[in-house]
Amino acid sequence: MSNELWRWSAVDTSRQIAKREVSSREVVASCLARLEAVNPAINAVVDVLADEAMQAAAEADAALARGEPVGPLHGVPVTVKVNVDMAGRATTNGVVSFRDTVASEDSPVVANLRRAGAVIIGRTNTPAFSLRWFTDNDLHGRTLNPWNASHTPGGSSGGASAAVAAGIGAIAHGNDQGGSIRYPAYACGVAGLRPTQGLVPAFNPTQLRDRTLGAQLSSVQGPLARTVGDLRLGLTAMAAPDGRDPWQAALPPDAVRKTFPTRVAVCAAIPGFGADDAVVDAVKQAARWLEDAGCVIEEVTPPRFQEATDLWAALTMNELAAGLGDSIERYGDDAVRAAMGTQRQLTGTLDLAGYMNALSMRTTLLREWQRFFERYPLLLMPVSWRRPFLIDADRQGGDAARHLLDAQSPLLATAILGLPGLSVPTGMADGVPMGVQLVAGRFQEGLCLSAGEAIEARCGVMTPIDPHSSANSASR
Repeated sequence: MSNELWRWSAVDTSRQIAKREVSSREVVASCLARLEAVNPAINAVVDVLADEAMQAAAEADAALARGEPVGPLHGVPVTVKVNVDMAGRATTNGVVSFRDTVASEDSPVVANLRRAGAVIIGRTNTPAFSLRWFTDNDLHGRTLNPWNASHTPGGSSGGASAAVAAGIGAIAHGNDQGGSIRYPAYACGVAGLRPTQGLVPAFNPTQLRDRTLGAQLSSVQGPLARTVGDLRLGLTAMAAPDGRDPWQAALPPDAVRKTFPTRVAVCAAIPGFGADDAVVDAVKQAARWLEDAGCVIEEVTPPRFQEATDLWAALTMNELAAGLGDSIERYGDDAVRAAMGTQRQLTGTLDLAGYMNALSMRTTLLREWQRFFERYPLLLMPVSWRRPFLIDADRQGGDAARHLLDAQSPLLATAILGLPGLSVPTGMADGVPMGVQLVAGRFQEGLCLSAGEAIEARCGVMTPIDPHSSANSASR
C-alpha cells in the first residue's frame, strides 16, 4: 500500500495520519519516490527537498505520538513555487541572477502551510519573473504538460499544476495576478482556486520594495489540487492571519462553507472574442450538470466585461513598465523580454491622470459586478476562450500576442477586480484537458467550491496521470 500513498487526496491523507493508520514518513517517502519517477519527464519540481521533507515528516509523526494538537494538513506533502520566500532556499522567480537570493524567513503563505502541518517536498517552476502563461526560463528550463508536451502546462504556476497532475504532492501552492493559478489548472486537468484578494496573506521579505498598487489589488496566493475538496482544505491552511500583509482579511465562514448556489449566470461566449467550440461545449456541459444538481441556469453576460479586461491590461502593463521594466530588460531571459515587449506595445501609456482614472474605474466596475452577483450569486464561464495553447504561443509576434490577451480575458477581467475564481476540469478535447471557471462575489469561495464539487462529481477526477504513458504524450 505504501507505494501508492502518493495517489491519496490531502483530505484522506490528513485523516489517516491523524488516526495513525499511516505515518507521515510513509506518505512523504511515497510522494518523493513518485517525484523521482516522473519529475525528470516534466521538470515540474526544480528544487527537491527530500532530506528536509523526511525530517519534517519524522517530526510530524513524533508530535502526533506525543498527543500534540495537529493542523489541517499535518504530515501532508505539498509543493510551493520558487517565487515565494522559504527560509534557507533561493527565491529565484525563474531568473538566473536571482539564484543566490536566499530567504532568511518564510513568506506568510509558506509559514501558514508549515503551521498547518504540511510537509514541503519541493519547489515548483515558474517563468522568469512569473510573467507568462508558459513555464520556461533560462535557470530551471522548461516544464512540460504531463498530458501533452506540445501544449503549455500554463503559467506562471505551470510547475505547480504539472506536479499535482503527475501525482507529486496532493496540494500545490500557486499565485494568480492574471490567471496564474486558474490557467495552469485548466491546462493540466486539475482544480485551482484563486481566492478573494486579501484572503491569503502575501509578502516576500526578500523584496526590496512593495509592489505597485494595481498588482497588490489583483495578485493573490492560492492552492491547486486534484480534487476540489483538497482546495477547500488548502485554503483553510493558507488563509491564517499574518500581520505582514496590510490587505489581510479574516477568513469568513462563507469562504469554506458548503453553500450551494440556487441561481447561476452562464456565459459561454461573448461576441468578438472568438470562443473555441470545445470551450463553449465545456461550459454548456457544466451548465447542464449544475442544472441537474438543482441550480437555476440563465444565460447572461457579466457587466462591462471588455472594460474590465482593458483595465487589467492598462494597469498591469503600465505598472510593469514603471516598476519592473528595467529589471526585466537587465535580468530577464529572451522569452520574457519578447513576451512583455510585445504585450506592452498593445497597451497605451498612462499619464498620472490616466493612472488615477484607471484605479477609480476599478471601483466602479467592481461595484457593478457586486450588484450582478446580488442577482446571480455564481457566474459560470470559460477559463480561456481557447483550448490550452501550444508552447511559446506568446513569442509569435504582435498578432499572436493580441490573440492571446483576448483569449485570456475571462482570467483578466476577474483578476483586476480581486474576485474569487475556481478552475475545474470537465473532460478532454483532442488530447488536451478542458475545464470551466466559476466566479462569485468577494469572499464567496464557498459557492465556487460547492458548484465545483457538483461538476467534479459528474466529470470525475482526471488526475493523477503518468507522463510516461504514450497515451498522454506528444513529441517530447
